[in-house]
Amino acid sequence: MKRPILLLAALLLLAGCGTATDSGSDSDSNSGSSGGRWRPRPGVAWQWQLNGRLDTSVDVPVYDIDGFDQSGATVSALHDDGRKVICYVSTGAWEDWRPDAKKFPSSVIGKSNGWKGERWLDIRRTDVLEPLMAARLDMCREKGFDAVEPDNMDGYKNSTGFPLKAADQLRYNRLIARLAHDRGMAVGLKNDLDQIPALVEDFDFAVNEQCAQYGECAAMKPFIAADKAVFHVEYELPTSRFCPETRRLRFSSMLKKYDLDAWRRPC
Repeated sequence: MKRPILLLAALLLLAGCGTATDSGSDSDSNSGSSGGRWRPRPGVAWQWQLNGRLDTSVDVPVYDIDGFDQSGATVSALHDDGRKVICYVSTGAWEDWRPDAKKFPSSVIGKSNGWKGERWLDIRRTDVLEPLMAARLDMCREKGFDAVEPDNMDGYKNSTGFPLKAADQLRYNRLIARLAHDRGMAVGLKNDLDQIPALVEDFDFAVNEQCAQYGECAAMKPFIAADKAVFHVEYELPTSRFCPETRRLRFSSMLKKYDLDAWRRPC
């Protein structure tokens, strides 16, 4: 999904939906690096833009942008401004407009996930999907990204056209995490709330859409307890309805539009 199903990203300083400014000056202290791999900590401010002309003027330490659409030069320029950069790439759904779309055999392409041009993948077929996803993550690494946001990581909870089980999802999500780590990049768990307890050790941060709207934010606590950032967005609630809670939980929260353009309203 080109803007994962509903999302709400936030910026802040050390704790929660920023009580001060959107300054990126805390990038080193609040977006820790250890053992050679970036590990974003709770409360770090961010921008999530997947559509439209990229606005690089938002004063936050972290940018999450499309891995295919953005160039290595763009990533380098963001680095020059002191930002960490996350590579958005779909790992659980096929997208018909991507340059590698024809490499996916029809046997692994299932039902629509609700977004135009996107269909669920048969994540059981790691023999087919692993080399394709490895190539995508190679692209992220070659462009200089610090981390990966793999999208559509909860197919087993949806009508995909395949009899996916929770065990299939765990296996696949861990595969994607390993592929990212093998390339020196951090990796985030996108949504997939029910499997957080089993996967929190495998992922370096979480990305969540609309947990406040659906009363699910408490499910993200294991990431915060592990000193790992929760990048969170809402699309339909006013900030007054979710910022007090997510600030207390130390999420990086903001209000975004569904098309994930440059507009944002952080907590």
